[in-house]
Amino acid sequence: MILQKRALRSRIKTWRSGLEADAAARAADAVAAHGLGFLRLPQRPFVVSGFSSLPDEFRAWPLLRRLHGEGHALAMPVMQGKGLPLVFRAWAPGDAMDKAVWGIAEPRADKPVLEPDIVLVPLLAFDATGWRLGYGGGYYDRTLRGLRARKSIVAIGLAYDESQVDAVPHLDYDERLDWVLRPSGPLRCVG
Repeated sequence: MILQKRALRSRIKTWRSGLEADAAARAADAVAAHGLGFLRLPQRPFVVSGFSSLPDEFRAWPLLRRLHGEGHALAMPVMQGKGLPLVFRAWAPGDAMDKAVWGIAEPRADKPVLEPDIVLVPLLAFDATGWRLGYGGGYYDRTLRGLRARKSIVAIGLAYDESQVDAVPHLDYDERLDWVLRPSGPLRCVG
């Protein structure tokens, strides 16, 4: 299983490294144009957690700007340490951020901790049943498991259409996504 995941990670990373910047920007803009209206949730502001995109990762920024403009409270993940779940601190477009592990931008420590209702999740690959392949640290799996134990949340992967595979190898501790938002539209994960 570990070798299968490693091979799939390598394949997707190779594909993404060849993606042209304007194609990545068009994909991010298409996802932002979809917004979150497909969720058909009660009309109220939600706390939505985003993520700071790594260089070859799907760009969440356009969607986050749209959600902020719609009045949703935004939060970004903060790593607490190896083997621990993420916490989320308040963030808004234009806020100063600090560089953390792996050069990932995080909200400053003086920002309040928020518990998200909707979690936007980075990924390398996904399948139609909601299994995702991340980078192998388990941070989002631990985080989603902890949040789901406390409240009802919606986990949404942001992905390129080309990141969909027939089946993502998964283990008992892996957590499924509820939706994947792609440039071609939202995919309800049924598993």
